[in-house]
Amino acid sequence: MILYVRFRLEPTPEGGGTDALLPQLVGLLGQFTPVVQAIPPDAALADVRGAVRYFGRGPAELAAVIRVRALALYGVDCAIGAGPNPLLARMAARDAAPGTTLVVTDAEAFLRDKPVAELHGVGTATARMLCSYGLDSIGRLAAAPLAVVQRIVGARAGRELWERAQGTDRTAVVPNAASRSVAGERTFDRDELDQERHRRALLSLAGELGARMRGEDQVCRSLTLTVRYADRSSTTRTRTLREPTAHSVELAATAYAMHEALGLQRARVRAIGLRAEGLTSAEKAAHQLSFDPADDKARRIEAVADKARAKFGPGAIVPGSLAA
Repeated sequence: MILYVRFRLEPTPEGGGTDALLPQLVGLLGQFTPVVQAIPPDAALADVRGAVRYFGRGPAELAAVIRVRALALYGVDCAIGAGPNPLLARMAARDAAPGTTLVVTDAEAFLRDKPVAELHGVGTATARMLCSYGLDSIGRLAAAPLAVVQRIVGARAGRELWERAQGTDRTAVVPNAASRSVAGERTFDRDELDQERHRRALLSLAGELGARMRGEDQVCRSLTLTVRYADRSSTTRTRTLREPTAHSVELAATAYAMHEALGLQRARVRAIGLRAEGLTSAEKAAHQLSFDPADDKARRIEAVADKARAKFGPGAIVPGSLAA
């Protein structure tokens, strides 16, 4: 049995990320099982099959103990999903209310009526394509012949999606897995309505993530934007980039587009977070050459700025709009 623990981590007043406590919370899970995988910025997977036998308690009982200890020791509440594999545990945690545990025992019944877009790994474009063929629910996708799904989205991707729709997930919980994402968050002094301040936060985050990735010779495949509101609710959107990149200008442009699509003109925003996902080595990533001299100039300036920051500190060179 797998637990997916989604911690309710509050942004720090200084504007840093929410994942400062995550290593300690992962350590808490390590008291129950050594097979724990951190999922930054605010979640972790734990394989508790051995713990269930050792402690003589079911997954729901173990989850209750974990939740109480996280709240007592760190002041952090959490929602926990439990299932026979990481896919079902992750989706159960998404449905679980804060302070509760949702255990999936019947995968078919749990998945059947959910929109296909809720299946982990299905993006907006893929969901739209599947819906155009009438496969608008996970149950219909599972009932479709494998060959049909493969003709729609491709052989490998089709098999993976079809198996997930059946409730099958072949991935394992990997302890101490290398991070495949980097994240940052900016918290406003007060609930913020000003769109310009939102954009400045996004520009700052894009620059921070880009610099971190370039410093480690990495690029990302997608960006995830999280907006936290005054009522503690949040909205999350993910967008795949045109090509893997660590170019701050590209990251900022994508973040702006996702932010504008949310239509937050009247929303009171407490914090904005940005996560670069699908990290891979920059050497292995393909880059489409551009004949635009402005793009080439921007990349050269970025490289020079990185050297200056490495020598004189991260505040040595900042965009003009952030200098005030």
